Amino acid sequence: MTNDVIAQRGLVLLGCGKMGSAMLAGWLKRGLPATSVWVKDPNPSDWLKGTGVHINADLPAHPAIALVAVKPQMMGDAVPNMAHMGGGGTTFVSVAAGTPISYFEKTLGAGTPVVRAMPNTPAAVGRGITAIVANAAGAGALDMAEELLSAVGQVVRLENEAQIDAVTGVSGSGPAYVFHMIETLAAGGVAQGLSPELAMQLAKATVAGAGALAEDADEDPTQLRINVTSPNGTTQAALEVLMDEETGFPSLLPRAVAAATRRAKELADG
Repeated sequence: MTNDVIAQRGLVLLGCGKMGSAMLAGWLKRGLPATSVWVKDPNPSDWLKGTGVHINADLPAHPAIALVAVKPQMMGDAVPNMAHMGGGGTTFVSVAAGTPISYFEKTLGAGTPVVRAMPNTPAAVGRGITAIVANAAGAGALDMAEELLSAVGQVVRLENEAQIDAVTGVSGSGPAYVFHMIETLAAGGVAQGLSPELAMQLAKATVAGAGALAEDADEDPTQLRINVTSPNGTTQAALEVLMDEETGFPSLLPRAVAAATRRAKELADG
């Protein structure tokens, strides 16, 4: 962690569940001093207790960053208690789903720098992707927020907050789509005579390996698909099912993303 401002003025982490723990582990690994971190969490884990950070102690008056990682239903209890940090001195970074920037401006003051972030669960193993967007007051804090969130994976910047709902539909909820694909791919193997254990091992390794290849290869996924599809071979036979315009992925996945996006909008609108 090269940002001396955070080390000097401190970082407050509200909530240290799976996402908060993953981020904190990444920051400490990068060299952020444990003594510069204050964590508020009602049920601190044994791991957290062993990190050397301040746990449920009095907070610094004006930390550089307050990172909000509590569950949305806890927001009403946690954030108003930090109103004294609003107004400009402290940047608030929120990874809480469904809570718009306007909530923080209303609760903390209009001049408060706010960065809203949408991470996903692979952040827990350092392979996440997080989308960020800031209010006008927080535009200058995007570099600092990106550095913090890059501890758990890639970071992308959005043009406006309205795009968060679509990001939720693709990458926020997307890991669950892939997990279900693993389930059903394995079930297909069992139906063809494999043991459940072997089919699941094959399915997990295939999806993980293909994902890593898609991310690391120079070719795009379309070309990678073409590369492994021999004319009239086994892959083509399967893809004729999966690529059917009406019953396959071209119809199914956009409808899934649309449903998640729609629900994200509904939750944000309360």
